[in-house]
Amino acid sequence: MEKTQKTKLSLDGLNCANCAAKIENKVKNLDGIKNVELNFITKTLSYESTNTEDINKIKKIVNKLEPDVKVYEEGKNEFHEHSHEHEHSHTHTHEHGNFNLKKEIIRISIGLIFFIAAIITNQQMIIKISLYLAAYLIIGGKVLIRSAKNIMRGNVFDENFLMGIATIGAFAIKEYPEAVGVMLFYEIGEFLQNLAVDNSKKSIKSLLDIRPDYANLIKGQNIEKVSPSQVKVNDIIVVKPGEKVPMDGKIIQGQTMMDTSAITGESVPRTVKENDEILSGFVNQNGLIKVKVEKEFSESTVSKILNMVENASAKKAKTEKMITKFAKYYTPAVVFFALGLATIPVLMGGTFSDWLYRALIFLVISCPCGLVLSIPLGYFSGIGTLSKKGILIKGGNYLETIKDLDTIVFDKTGTITQGVFEVVKIKPENITKEELLKTAAYAEKHSNHPIAQSIKKEYNQQIDETKIKKYEEISGHGIKAKIEEKTVLAGNSKLMEKFGINYKENNNSGTIVHIAINGQYSGYLEISDKIKNGVKQTIKQLKQLGIKNTVMLTGDNKKVAQAVTKEVGIDEYYAELLPDQKVQKFEQIKTNKKIAFIGDGINDAPVLTRSDIGIAMGGLGSDAAIEAADAVIMDDNIQRVVDAIKVSKKTAKITWENIIIVLGVKIVFLSLGALGMTNIWGAVFADVGIALIAVFNSLRIFKN
Repeated sequence: MEKTQKTKLSLDGLNCANCAAKIENKVKNLDGIKNVELNFITKTLSYESTNTEDINKIKKIVNKLEPDVKVYEEGKNEFHEHSHEHEHSHTHTHEHGNFNLKKEIIRISIGLIFFIAAIITNQQMIIKISLYLAAYLIIGGKVLIRSAKNIMRGNVFDENFLMGIATIGAFAIKEYPEAVGVMLFYEIGEFLQNLAVDNSKKSIKSLLDIRPDYANLIKGQNIEKVSPSQVKVNDIIVVKPGEKVPMDGKIIQGQTMMDTSAITGESVPRTVKENDEILSGFVNQNGLIKVKVEKEFSESTVSKILNMVENASAKKAKTEKMITKFAKYYTPAVVFFALGLATIPVLMGGTFSDWLYRALIFLVISCPCGLVLSIPLGYFSGIGTLSKKGILIKGGNYLETIKDLDTIVFDKTGTITQGVFEVVKIKPENITKEELLKTAAYAEKHSNHPIAQSIKKEYNQQIDETKIKKYEEISGHGIKAKIEEKTVLAGNSKLMEKFGINYKENNNSGTIVHIAINGQYSGYLEISDKIKNGVKQTIKQLKQLGIKNTVMLTGDNKKVAQAVTKEVGIDEYYAELLPDQKVQKFEQIKTNKKIAFIGDGINDAPVLTRSDIGIAMGGLGSDAAIEAADAVIMDDNIQRVVDAIKVSKKTAKITWENIIIVLGVKIVFLSLGALGMTNIWGAVFADVGIALIAVFNSLRIFKN
């Protein structure tokens, strides 16, 4: 069986949103190609295919619809990679894929000067017409050339053709100022529209300006500046004050303050020292540190974040898909309607030039670019805004779903509580406190569970592993171990019951670890876990935002769960759950609800994948969480969920505003055009002007 390969292409110079939709549809119809997503904002096309030759078919499609667009596989164009740093605003003019902003302004300005000169001159008519013609060719020359190229490729009814025919028609009926003025308005509108889109891309790139340029690699006695991709796991790198940490690793020498805001959204600098883990994208503030690399650059936090954000807008929301589908049927329908408008009244005795002019106006108004451009831009802006706040959303489809949530299920440890346990009580029976703590620490020696860690931390002495003869972890219960000649049980009440130990119930609100030695109950340790700051306030805000039900799942005992839910205001809880029972319980809660699960990502992957929206808390350390979750909160701040719902609601509101504004204005102007009650000025406003309004409206999402 042939292997399916995912390919991502850059479409450098793609500036027509409607043409982008046409390219996507044609590529989707190719045999053997699936999961086609064209992201107009980032100008990328991704697809899955078993045939490497499919790229040539795609290039032919793009070349036919947009001959000026350069198509190449991402990462295989060195000039493009390099030129990202110097990227300027794109319009329809390209020099190696980059637009010269200054040159474009000069071109439009010269055309404007000729236009003004033609209006104010009192010279002979031939000079006046020559000035109008010069202005028209300077301003609209590119539109005419593109239209001619497209006609030769059989692609007739596009914006360029319509603008060309409409303005040439205006020249033919001696409406010279209208012909030049309309083309000028059109080109300025296109210019501003592309500028706005490009600025939104730049603002997201600046939010994520975390890609390190180099790493200081120690080679023998020397330090070499190398590309981060050249550094391997276990290499030692030096990070100097002011530099970005290029890859994830552990500090082996030195201490410093780290600015983690680009990764976690946390504004307060973090102090780090030897043996502390640090992530790529952190910025070293003051001390020189040596770091042992633990992940290659392609697997590092920075790469994951950039990859998630770059790919996020490829996963389209339902509204985006609906608009793309709408445009697919809408455009041919309008063309046929215009054809009818130009012919049927003439057959009934109408004037040909009059009805042709109305049909052209109708076509100019009809272009769906305002919708096809502003809707994806809205979701792109929403995803970018949340990236800035420290929450990564994997796609517009997930951003759209968040606003409809009515139930949120929380894991307890590491999500509601800090996951930092400490021993608060040692209650021995027929044994000393010291002996009980020592026995518990030996029993928990091989466990990485946070509770086990807290017991070992409390014991704080060297553990002689030779004394541990046997060790068995009983899932959801605890540990059975043979320490020297003693059989030790350490775990919850279920473990005691399993082995028939006569233990004592208690009313403590902390987590209880019971200890039994040689079948005799020897006491318990109480371990407590602090509730995170701001959780109570967050639960309250979620209720205000329309979340009807909040639930907590935990493997902890009922008393602990009850105390936590009561304190923070969660509606219901399910306690003493084994990992597989968590999944079962989640499935029971899920029926007919829009449900999100929020967990710390360590062992929550099965539940994350089953939810409508899976959110991993502080999940950057967990590959399984990043894979399974639909959103990742980069720090451990549960408040980010409130931000996500607010941005989701705002994005949806602005998206529907755009749909109503664009379609409403178009319907009004299409009716006026058909009745002969508007001219080509109105037509260009209903096309470019409204698209511009919709684009700027979408950019309001950034102001959250």
